[in-house]
Amino acid sequence: MGYPRLTRAVLDELDDLLATVAREGLFRGVVIAANSASFTTGADINELGQLEAVDARALARRGQNLFNGIAEFPLPVVAAIRGFCLGGGLDLALACHARVATYDSSFGHPGASLGLLTGWGGTQRLPRRIGKAQALQMLLTGDRIPATQALTLGLVDELVSDQDLVEAATRWVERVKNPSLC
Repeated sequence: MGYPRLTRAVLDELDDLLATVAREGLFRGVVIAANSASFTTGADINELGQLEAVDARALARRGQNLFNGIAEFPLPVVAAIRGFCLGGGLDLALACHARVATYDSSFGHPGASLGLLTGWGGTQRLPRRIGKAQALQMLLTGDRIPATQALTLGLVDELVSDQDLVEAATRWVERVKNPSLC
């Protein structure tokens, strides 16, 4: 099982699923999770390398619009994070209303080491979440931080064991929906 990537097809699928959830009116919230190996390691670098400038700009806008839609989604959206949460994956998690992670998770924006800067809103959301100094450190160095540090910084809301991840994220849907439960 490989590490999930945020390809154009994945962004389209996520957008379609969220539209269905909003339209159906049957759900109390959304938990976004990936596979058992990782939340997501971000954009597909091979896909990015094949884009012309105009297409890259369109993909950046596509991700920004989707992640802004998540941030403004009428129902609670919670990221259930295990393993790597990197680059565009961190942008996705930051757009969610809450983040629950496993103890072995790690977070970062490795784009600096690749000559890239995230284009999906992470440069704005990260400093608001953890402060300007720590955000700059992460964005400019590409360093990863462990889950315990992410909790201390306020990047994640709760750390849990791997087997409790989805259940804990589901509880956070209720907490976000009803802040008096916090």
